[in-house]
Amino acid sequence: MNYNRARLSLCCLAIASSWVASASANERPTKPNIVLILTDDLGWQDVKCYDIDEPSPMETPNIDALSKQGVMFWQAYAPAPTCAPSRCAIMSGVHPARAQKTHVVGGNPPRPHHKTGHPMMPPWYSGRMPEDEFTLAKALQEEGYTTGHAGKWHMAIQHNAYPDAKDQGFGWSRSSRGARSSMKPDRISDFATRRKNDPYRLDANGFPYHQNSEDALTFLNENHDKPFFLYYATWLVHAPIHTRSKQLLDKYCEKLGVQPDKDKPEQWTGEGQTNPFYCAMVEELDYYLGKIFNYLNQTEDPRWPGHKLNENTYVIFTSDNGGMEGHPGEIYTDNYPLDRGKISLMEGGTRVPLIITGPTVPKGAQTDVMVNGLDFYPTILSWVHANPAEGKQLDGADLSQLLAKNPTDASLVTDADGRRRDTMIWHFPNSVALESSIRIGDYKLVRNYNHVHDPRSVPLELYRLYQNVDGKQVRVDIEEAKNLVDTDPRRANEMNHQLSLRLEKMNASYPYNNPAFRNVGRSGKLVPTVTSHERNGRNVKFTFVENGAKVIQANLIYSRNGNDRNEEWFRAKARLDSNHAVVTDLPQGTTHYIINLIDENNFLVSYPDIPGGNHFNKTKEKYAKYAISVVDEN
Repeated sequence: MNYNRARLSLCCLAIASSWVASASANERPTKPNIVLILTDDLGWQDVKCYDIDEPSPMETPNIDALSKQGVMFWQAYAPAPTCAPSRCAIMSGVHPARAQKTHVVGGNPPRPHHKTGHPMMPPWYSGRMPEDEFTLAKALQEEGYTTGHAGKWHMAIQHNAYPDAKDQGFGWSRSSRGARSSMKPDRISDFATRRKNDPYRLDANGFPYHQNSEDALTFLNENHDKPFFLYYATWLVHAPIHTRSKQLLDKYCEKLGVQPDKDKPEQWTGEGQTNPFYCAMVEELDYYLGKIFNYLNQTEDPRWPGHKLNENTYVIFTSDNGGMEGHPGEIYTDNYPLDRGKISLMEGGTRVPLIITGPTVPKGAQTDVMVNGLDFYPTILSWVHANPAEGKQLDGADLSQLLAKNPTDASLVTDADGRRRDTMIWHFPNSVALESSIRIGDYKLVRNYNHVHDPRSVPLELYRLYQNVDGKQVRVDIEEAKNLVDTDPRRANEMNHQLSLRLEKMNASYPYNNPAFRNVGRSGKLVPTVTSHERNGRNVKFTFVENGAKVIQANLIYSRNGNDRNEEWFRAKARLDSNHAVVTDLPQGTTHYIINLIDENNFLVSYPDIPGGNHFNKTKEKYAKYAISVVDEN
């Protein structure tokens, strides 16, 4: 009796276990996979499915197909108009203005690009994302995810400088440029072949072998049996502008009716989207992304038998900034009808393509809801059912409810206080732009810091991009061609005030006037002069005289690795006392330092004096050569 009862119990247990196993096999795994694809310099009008007005000649069938599998955003923005600040903002969730990471490279003392030729200079800005930043990758690691990075990093002072991807939460990282390495001796002489020993050998479709793409596929292949996060940062379509596929180049030459100049192969002056090298690059990008999409669509999910990986994978496809329209001597692309491009806060510099797909995302939807790359971090946390780390600053909004319920309902995107988010700001006090901007609803305001010295510039620009008609946004002036400041001064002033409030809340840094500018004017001759300097251990003191303008701020600019290959500089506030002196303590490990004095007319004086940035670009000298050395003083 006992034996038979035991056998019956075991049999029932086995049947019950099989039911549980069967039920489990049919249930979606609770941890979805995440693939974040960040392309490089891809413009809003470079992708075929985004065509408006003049049709784009680029062919992007795989990206176009992706747009039908999820939600396509028409009003998506990058956090910044250049690469590094956008990448850091996406990975950290922190606005570039708050992070003091507003441009590429960084980590240098403030200085004008040209000592006497530029009237203003950017403020100090960080060279990297802090090593202790609780990144999206770290958050997902804590949730049990395998994290992988393939491609460009550029969140440190140089591509390979500390901290890199593995310091910031990625357990797997590869950064080969692959076929994006420069062609020698020029871009019409070094095409790939089908030879077995050719490192860029052409495949059956005529596309070159691209290690960057293969690295992303390798990560997926090695880790698709567990929850994974792949950050695929393509090197395409950043310069150098070339393709190793002659077949592809010839295709666009024929399509556009153009030919490269054999005497000047690196030059292209054709306007609009007529550069066949760039068009070929965009199609290459689409081709390599198609390999990723096909892998997800065709590979069985080991965690969910009977289903493919794409059924439980969220894919975010976007760009780090607007399209780079070119440089002197070559036109790459054209963001028209959007104005300008990369390195500008006009629409062409910040508006980007964005497509999101996934298990809770409707297919074939398009939306005019305004979103930002800062939104990815909180959205992904919601997808994986995780809360932000305690004390973690997140400047974006969670898009998960928008995507799950109604992608066209802007009220589903809320700020921290629960109110509908209708405002975004950008801050780019750098390069020749020197500007900040704010968008509130249909209107956008641009503030120009260099308007006093630039006859082409005005203090404020106000544009109405759209008009809400029966709940839909109708295009009005996305070209930013009609400045409404004079006809709507009240709105302009209110938006400018809101911009100031938000920047001040983030402790943003602003550009300074350059006292060495050749046409500086009277106020530039009233700047202070440092008269003495002394150091006692880590304590330093500078005395100065005011020559007609009050000193209102002092900053210590210091380095812990002066003269190093990846020399990096930081900023700390210094204390002004009543005796025209600056007193501060050097942070531990300081090797070199400089003091910056800012007067009431916003002129910055550096002691010791620092040459213009173009000097360092030409000589490759280190800033430490001109700074005060702690070692030499000892």
